[in-house]
Amino acid sequence: MNVQQSAFVAAQRIKNYVLETPVEHSLWLSEETGADVWFKCENLQHTGSFKYRGAVNKLLSLSDAERSAGVVAASTGNHGAAVARAMSLLDTPGVIFVPENASPTKLKTIEQYGAEVRVAGDDCVVAEAAGRRHAEQNGMAYVSPYNDPDIVAGQGTAGVELVNQLPNMEALFISLGGGGLISGMAGAVKGEKKVFVVACSPENSPVMHKSVEAGKILDLESKPTLSDGTAGGVEEGAITFELCQKLVDDYVLITEREIADTFGAYTKNHSMMIEGSAAVAIAGFLKQKDRWPGKQVAIVLCGANISKETMEELL
Repeated sequence: MNVQQSAFVAAQRIKNYVLETPVEHSLWLSEETGADVWFKCENLQHTGSFKYRGAVNKLLSLSDAERSAGVVAASTGNHGAAVARAMSLLDTPGVIFVPENASPTKLKTIEQYGAEVRVAGDDCVVAEAAGRRHAEQNGMAYVSPYNDPDIVAGQGTAGVELVNQLPNMEALFISLGGGGLISGMAGAVKGEKKVFVVACSPENSPVMHKSVEAGKILDLESKPTLSDGTAGGVEEGAITFELCQKLVDDYVLITEREIADTFGAYTKNHSMMIEGSAAVAIAGFLKQKDRWPGKQVAIVLCGANISKETMEELL
C-alpha cells in the first residue's frame, strides 16, 4: 500500500472528527542531549490515544449497510476505547473483545462509551482471533488494532500533521507494538523527506522487533510490562510486518527499569499525563541521544491512559 497517499486521503476524511494534536518543545530533553526535541502530543487526542485516528477512519470507510450490521474489535484497551467512541458517534453497534490482562482503567473507558465488552484469552492475539471469529460468524466488520490498511492510514494522519508542524525534523521515535502507528507515521513523514525512524519496544514484549530480526512473524510469549499499550503478539500475516521492514530505520529495546526511570523524569519536567508506552519512546531516544546533537527530533507521546496502580509502580 502507498501509506503516504492513503494517510493524506484519511486526513481529509477524519478531519472533522479528530483533534490536530500539538507539538510541545521539551526544554528538559533538549538541554540534556543537545538536540532540538519536540513531543507529538497524541496523549491529548480524543480517548487519550492515537488509536482514535485509525478507528474513526476505518468506520468512515465502511458503507452505511456495513456500519448498520455492526463492528467487532479486539484490544488491550486504547484501540477498544477508540472504536467504542467512533461507534457511539457514528451510531454503529458492536462488540469489543479484550484479553484477561487488559487494564481496568481502559476497560472502564470502553464501557463508558456504551460498547459491549467480552473477555477472551490471556493475550491480545487470542482476543483478536476470537474477535475475527465472532465477526465472520455474525456478518460484522472486524476492526483490527493494526492489521488493516484503513487503520494504518488513520494512524498516519498524525504524521501528516507532524510534517507541517516540524518541517526540519530529522528523527522520529515511536513506540512499537503491532506496528500500526509506526507504519502509518513513517510512511507519511518519509515521502521526500529523509526522516530517520526509530522503533522502541519493551524488552518484555518485543514481538515485532524480534520478528523483523528473524525475517518472519514469530509466536513469542510476552512478559508483563509497564508498556501495556504495546504488549502482546502480532497477528499472522499482519501487513505492518512488511511495512516495518520497509519504513523503520532502527530498533531499540527498553528495560522495565528504563521505562520507570524515564516516566519519573518526564513527570518531573512536563505537566502532561502519559502512559508507559509513551515513556518507551522517550527512553528509546535517550538511549540514542549521542547521535542527535544539533538535530531536530520528534518523539510521539502515543497515549495518556494509565491506571492508578501502574502509575504508582512507575513512580
